[in-house]
Amino acid sequence: MSSSSAREFAIQVISHFYPDDDSFRRLLLKHSFQVCRKAEMIMHRPECPPGLEEATVVIGALLHDIGIGRCHAPDIGCLGDRPYIAHGVIGAEMLRSYGAVSGLNLEKYARICERHTGTGLSAEDILRQHLPLPVRDYLPETAEEKLICLADKFFSKSGNMEEKELAQIVRSMRKFGRENLNRWEELCRMFGVC
Repeated sequence: MSSSSAREFAIQVISHFYPDDDSFRRLLLKHSFQVCRKAEMIMHRPECPPGLEEATVVIGALLHDIGIGRCHAPDIGCLGDRPYIAHGVIGAEMLRSYGAVSGLNLEKYARICERHTGTGLSAEDILRQHLPLPVRDYLPETAEEKLICLADKFFSKSGNMEEKELAQIVRSMRKFGRENLNRWEELCRMFGVC
């Protein structure tokens, strides 16, 4: 599948769940395209490991936050009733449901949704922090999952939405403990961004 076909497919899925051209959808699309462009830029650098599937990166980056609309985060226009930390798991549920109805296998994109929060979440993280998530590991495993997890950290859905500097991301990662920072540093080394 070409990059343009991948983009069209992802927008079709987003439109299924969020058909209205409102401020929430525009925010979701802006953030998702920022992450997609960053992931593609990193993927085409010589330091990036070979073999990443471009269509998976494009679709995964555009769909990684599809669950936010069902969460409660009114400051960014999310008026759902579930906790924001669950948006990855919610997005995975949405994609699995859409795939079952449409006859498409969207599992790799569901896994990207589940595994992009922070630098991934371990079952230990969930227990220690009493997070409202099913207790299991949500750590990125494939190169595509890791790349989208990395690219996502460069952008926020709040504030000015401009790309963050590496030092700013590192400060944010430190707040969540050494293990989280170690995972961030490993992602940076893997894709040659530090």
